[in-house]
Amino acid sequence: MNLKEKILAFMEDENYRPLKFKELCEALEIESSMTKEFLKILNQLEDEGKIIMNSSEKYGIPDRLGLVIGVIEGHPKGYGFLISANKDKRDLFISHTDLSGAMNGDRVIAKITESYTYDRNPEGKVIRILERANKTVIGMLSQSKNFGFVIPDDKKLSCDVFVSKSDFNGAKDNQKVVVKITQWPTEKRKAEGEIIEIIGNEEDVETHIEAVLIKHKVRKYFPEDVIAQARGIEVEIAQKEIDRRKDLRHLPIITIDGEDAKDLDDAVYVEKLDNNQYKLGVHIADVTHYVKENSKIDKEALKRATSIYLADRVIPMLPKELSNGVCSLNPNEGKLCLSCEMIIDLKGKVVDYSIYESIISSKYRMNYTDVSNILENDDEALKEKYKDIVPMLKDMEELSNLLRSKREQRGCIDFDFDETKLIVDEKGKVTDVIKYERRTSNKIIEEFMLAANETVAENYYWLNLPFVYRIHEEPDEEKIADFSKFIFNFGYTLKGSQEVHPRELQQLLLKIKGKKEETVINTMMLRSLRKAVYSHECSPHFGLAANYYCHFTSPIRRYPDLQIHRIIKAQINNKISVDNTSNLNERCAMVAEQSSKQERVADEVERDTDKIRIAEFMSDKIGEEYEGIISGVTSFGIFVELDNTVEGLVHISNLIDDYYIYDNDKKILTGEHLGKTYKIGDIVSVRLEKVSIANAEIDFVIL
Repeated sequence: MNLKEKILAFMEDENYRPLKFKELCEALEIESSMTKEFLKILNQLEDEGKIIMNSSEKYGIPDRLGLVIGVIEGHPKGYGFLISANKDKRDLFISHTDLSGAMNGDRVIAKITESYTYDRNPEGKVIRILERANKTVIGMLSQSKNFGFVIPDDKKLSCDVFVSKSDFNGAKDNQKVVVKITQWPTEKRKAEGEIIEIIGNEEDVETHIEAVLIKHKVRKYFPEDVIAQARGIEVEIAQKEIDRRKDLRHLPIITIDGEDAKDLDDAVYVEKLDNNQYKLGVHIADVTHYVKENSKIDKEALKRATSIYLADRVIPMLPKELSNGVCSLNPNEGKLCLSCEMIIDLKGKVVDYSIYESIISSKYRMNYTDVSNILENDDEALKEKYKDIVPMLKDMEELSNLLRSKREQRGCIDFDFDETKLIVDEKGKVTDVIKYERRTSNKIIEEFMLAANETVAENYYWLNLPFVYRIHEEPDEEKIADFSKFIFNFGYTLKGSQEVHPRELQQLLLKIKGKKEETVINTMMLRSLRKAVYSHECSPHFGLAANYYCHFTSPIRRYPDLQIHRIIKAQINNKISVDNTSNLNERCAMVAEQSSKQERVADEVERDTDKIRIAEFMSDKIGEEYEGIISGVTSFGIFVELDNTVEGLVHISNLIDDYYIYDNDKKILTGEHLGKTYKIGDIVSVRLEKVSIANAEIDFVIL
C-alpha cells in the first residue's frame, strides 16, 4: 500500500475524526524529512477531490463531512444541479447565488444546505471549484460603444462573458467568436474574457458548422509531419511480403459500399460448398502494415480515434493518402488484408474458421443500390453487366438470411428506425432530405461484418490475450421498470420485474410492428438502454445478445479495429505471449477509453451539424403545410416528424385551443377542458412557422 492509499484508508476508517496537518503526521508516523512530500500528496488528494481541508484546517473525506463532489449541470434560467460522482447519491439543486461562480461542466465540492423530501431534490452550495471546464466559450458578440458581451451558444452557460473594447481583437457586432476566459465569474460579477478567434457572421451557415467543430475540438487538418509521413509510404508491395501471405487474388472478391464512399476497408466472398455449408470470407484492409504503432500517423489517429462523416465531407482518422489510397480496397489492385474465413452451416452457425494475413484483388467495386436492384428487382441490365458474380450475390443473400435468423433466435434487438440522408450539391448546400434505405445489400454486409466481429472476439477471448471489445451493458433496472410502466398503458408487459433478456425486448418489437404505437415504444425502449462502448474487459453485448463482440472490420475509420489488428498479427506471427502482456493490457484500456470518448464526440458533431443543415434546407419553406407523426411529447410541447425524417417542435404556447397538462408516465398532453390528447404516434397536420439556423430549430404550428 503506497502513502496515498494509506492516507485514504486511514481517513475512511469509521473511527477517524478530522485532524490538522501536524496531527496527521503524528498519527501516520511521518518522519520530519518526509513532511514536504506528505504535504504534496495531501494537496494532490485535495485537487482530486478525494479529501478536503475544512475551515478549521482539518483534513477529512468529503462524504464524511457532509460534502458532495460532482459536476455542475447548468440550466438556462441560471440555476444548476450538481451531478454527484457517487451514483447512489441524489443530484443537488444549486440556486444561482449558491453556484459561487461555478459554470456548466465545472467539477466542484458542495455542502448540503437542505435535505431532500419526497417531492424535491436536496439543495446545496458550491464551496470549492476543483476543475474549470470552460477555458473558452463560443458565442455571439453583442457590442456597445466601449465594451461588449459574448452570449454563449451553450444554453447551459446562462451568464454572458464581459469583453472590454480593447479585447475585441477585430471582432464586430453579431459575429460568432471564441472568447478566452480571463476572469472567472463570482457571485457578484460576470466572467470576463478576450476574443481569440472570429468564426464568422451570424447569418452564414458555415459559421455555425465551424462553431460545432471548434466546440468539440475536432482536428480538421493533419499536421505537416503526419502528411509528409503518409506521402512517404511505399505503395508498391514487396514480393517478400506477398510470399508470406495467403494469395487470394484469383477469387471473385468484391466490395459493396455506398456510391460516394472512398475509404473501402472491407471486401467479401461467398462460396456454397457441396456439403450444404457456406464459406464466407471477410477481408479487411491491413492498415497496420502501413501505420506502425507510435508513428506520427498512429499518434494522430489515436487522438482522432474515428472518422467523422458530415453531410458535405469526411473528417478522416487517417490522411487521404492512406484512407482513400494505399489502404482502400480499390478494384483490380493488389491489396494487403487481414482475413476472417468462416464455414457456416444451414442453421447459421460458424462451425469452423481461420484468421490469417492475405493479399486480395477486388474484382468489382459494387454499390448498395445496384446489388439490391439485382436481388430485389431482378434488374436485367445489371444482371448482364455483373453476370460473373450474380450467382455469388444470390448465395450471399441466402447466407445473410441464415445468419440473421440465427441472431433473431437468440434474441438480438433490431431497431428499424428511419435514418436521415442529406443530399448535397457541389457547394455543400443541402438540396434534399430523404429517408436512408436499408435494403437487401445493406443487410448482407451488416450480417457478414457482425459474423466476423463475433468470431474474432470469441477467438481472442479464449486465447486469453489483451483485446479491445465492444460491449453493451444490461439496461439500468430503474429505467426498465419505468419502460414497463409505460408500455403497460398500451397493453404490453415484460417478463421479469427487474432483469430483462434481450429476447423479451425483441419479441415486443415484433408485436408492435406496423402498429400506431410502434414509433413511441421503439423510441422509449432505445432511451431505456445504455450506450455501447469499448472495453479492454470482455462483457456481453446486450443489444446483439452476443457473449463476445468487437470491432474488427473498419480499421481505416476506427482506431479500436486498428489496435485489434496489431494484436491479431502479433499472435499470428508468434510475437506475443500470455505471460508478457501487462503493457499491452494497459494500452488496450487506454485505447478503449479514448475511442469511446471520441465516438461520443463524433456522434454529437454529426447530429449537431446535420440539424443545422436541415434547418437551412427548411428555411425557405416558411408557411408550407405538411402531414407528420408525433415523435415526442414533453412538458413544453410536441415534436413532429415529417415523412422525410425532418423533425420540428410545436411549442405548448402554440397549442391555443386549450390549456394542456403533461402526463410524464404516459408521455401525453391532455387538454384540460376539451380532453383532446397529443401522444407519440398520432398523425397531425402542421404548418412551418419559423426556422432558426443558428439554433438549429424548426417550429411548427398545428393546423
